[in-house]
Amino acid sequence: MHKALSYIGLAKKAGAIELGETNTGAAIRAGKGKVLILASDASENAGRRAENFISGTQVPLVTVPFSKAEISQVSGTAGCSMAAFTEIGLAAVFMASLAENEPSFRQTAELLEQKSKKAQLRKNEALAHEKNKKLGMAAKPAASGKRRKNV
Repeated sequence: MHKALSYIGLAKKAGAIELGETNTGAAIRAGKGKVLILASDASENAGRRAENFISGTQVPLVTVPFSKAEISQVSGTAGCSMAAFTEIGLAAVFMASLAENEPSFRQTAELLEQKSKKAQLRKNEALAHEKNKKLGMAAKPAASGKRRKNV
């Protein structure tokens, strides 16, 4: 079994992936989808639907080298031809594992890695802000409203 397939199973257990056309489309429309993956043997209709889901968004569409049967076996969902990762960290690791064996996935993997780093930075800044609020760190004093004298 390919290492990237194990990340699909892990994401399923973590609740960080939407499986199937209906759930994938809903996640992309809600802005929660980070990358949309399409099985290698997906029908033309499923491919068109996936392209329609991502139109007007910055979500990458990736046709993975796995069949519907392989994705279904790992995810526990029958006949799964598409899925959308909803957690940027897992999506970045998934694409990095695909890029190890296939260089054509490298650009998407790098893009998701950058997005993951930005998201982690924002999360750390928010945690630091909450910590400062709890500890009562004083903010900069507000302006007094008086004009400075020119010297």
